[in-house]
Amino acid sequence: MSRQVVRSSKFRHVFGQPAKADQCYEDVRVSQTTWDSGFCAVNPKFVALICEASGGGAFLVLPLGKTGRVDKNVPMVCGHTAPVLDIAWCPHNDNVIASGSEDCTVMVWEIPDGGLTLPLREPVVTLEGHTKRVGIVAWHPTAQNVLLSAGCDNVILVWDVGTGAAVLTLGSDVHPDTIYSVDWSRDGALICTSCRDKRVRIIEPRKGTVVAEKDRPHEGTRPVRAVFVSDGKILTTGFSRMSERQVALWDTKHLEEPLSLQELDTSSGVLLPFFDPDTNIVYLCGKGDSSIRYFEITSEAPFLHYLSMFSSKESQRGMGYMPKRGLEVNKCEIARFYKLHERRCEPIAMTVPRKSDLFQEDLYPPTAGPDAALTAEEWLGGRDAGPLLISLKDGYVPPKSRELRVNRGLDTGRRKTAPEASGTPSSDTVARLEEEMKKLQATVQELQQRLDRLEETVQAK
Repeated sequence: MSRQVVRSSKFRHVFGQPAKADQCYEDVRVSQTTWDSGFCAVNPKFVALICEASGGGAFLVLPLGKTGRVDKNVPMVCGHTAPVLDIAWCPHNDNVIASGSEDCTVMVWEIPDGGLTLPLREPVVTLEGHTKRVGIVAWHPTAQNVLLSAGCDNVILVWDVGTGAAVLTLGSDVHPDTIYSVDWSRDGALICTSCRDKRVRIIEPRKGTVVAEKDRPHEGTRPVRAVFVSDGKILTTGFSRMSERQVALWDTKHLEEPLSLQELDTSSGVLLPFFDPDTNIVYLCGKGDSSIRYFEITSEAPFLHYLSMFSSKESQRGMGYMPKRGLEVNKCEIARFYKLHERRCEPIAMTVPRKSDLFQEDLYPPTAGPDAALTAEEWLGGRDAGPLLISLKDGYVPPKSRELRVNRGLDTGRRKTAPEASGTPSSDTVARLEEEMKKLQATVQELQQRLDRLEETVQAK
């Protein structure tokens, strides 16, 4: 009689722990839009949620520590004229967030430290180029100020946020139908897209060429999602011909057959994959589900190993995923999700149980830090670089807030010489402040003249 050998893995007993009631964000009106995005974005400073808004599009930005009941009059980011469909925090500046909307625009916002005290209506820059609603925004992982957007006009635009210009365009000749998902490779050299024409494509965006493509990775007609994982592989989620949900792993050099294909269940919600390159774990969160499945990816067959599943009673309307530098390493937390309910946002910590209180080096290899490896000009010129890694051994301390400099129409070479985190204001900033000071002085003089005339009138009476 043969005995089945259980595969050894340090992540076999990862368990999810929902936050207590006082650590959740209560009384938030999560968007009712049917678009398949996460509706939530988080970083070590803020949590952002797409909300219901009358007469336009808005999303809520709260400091991570501001938990509990959210005031119904809390100020929001409300510059869009139609519902917001997707939001994404800049990986190199924790105060900058991008949003895509049904009003066909992408807007980039700067959030002050401590959060908003007044409604934010004026973005740092508005990126206009799409002719239909914008459903996907994604920042370049290693190049500064490079942002990708995908619209329902079947066009992908890559923007240099510093100049406010679209520097690359992938038109409808590449994607003849609606784009379901876009994901950057770890070094930002390639993007992986899934489309309504039932094809998954790997594209070199600077050349506009399709490096590889797979027709019908899943036989079903429902949307497919695709993300890059380790060692030149991609992971897709989709549906079988019998409408069973599936997850598959593919080698990008040999896309004829999947390395692994697993059927999960018969639910109808689209599975949103979140991949952690540090642990090689992929988390699958289904919209409308009440569970999070997680799998470990290895370099040997069968490549994709089911680990476990976190389940709760309430279904999720959306999901946010915290970057590794925002986790609590002293509690062996390897991932944290922000689950959206209808009126609440609930943090869920994924933890590996360990007896020791010491830093667990095997759980926390060097991870992507907040500094960009390349400028936009270097990346557009053909250079590639992996993320600049940092150690989490002593915990992560967020850097001082960095000003997002936007020089529309100015020489980009001047911008490149200005240090990103410099404490010295630029000449443009000084000139703007001097102009505002002159206006204030003129206003004070006018008020003083009015006061003098008023006193003369009173004395005359």
